[in-house]
Amino acid sequence: MCQLFINADSQLWTYRTKSLRIDGVVTSIRLEEFFWDILAELAFRDEMTLNQMITKLYHESLDADHDISNFTSFLRVCSSRYLSLIADGELTRDDQRSLGDINTKNILGQERLRRNQRKVRFSTINDKSAVN
Repeated sequence: MCQLFINADSQLWTYRTKSLRIDGVVTSIRLEEFFWDILAELAFRDEMTLNQMITKLYHESLDADHDISNFTSFLRVCSSRYLSLIADGELTRDDQRSLGDINTKNILGQERLRRNQRKVRFSTINDKSAVN
């Protein structure tokens, strides 16, 4: 198992800092190259620049009253959830629709269900391993 990850391109976990302006304030975001690649894909899919998409996520997070004190972690989770939704078949990379045009309510419900199922399944496995 480890060779799958150990032998991957080490550039994927190299950090890159990007400066951008949100509401007139210059800020810097430091992420691994892997996450920048996924965020760029998300921006492309919604026909935005990376800066536009990050700014939109920031504003939508504020509008939803999310704690954005660790916005960088939020961006990592967004990227990871996007890949997870693809792996689960909820989204495809070939789909030309904007993420704003998908059935969000249905996808979020299915995601919650799968997350709960995974918690049960994998916590059972971990409990068994702890005994050994």
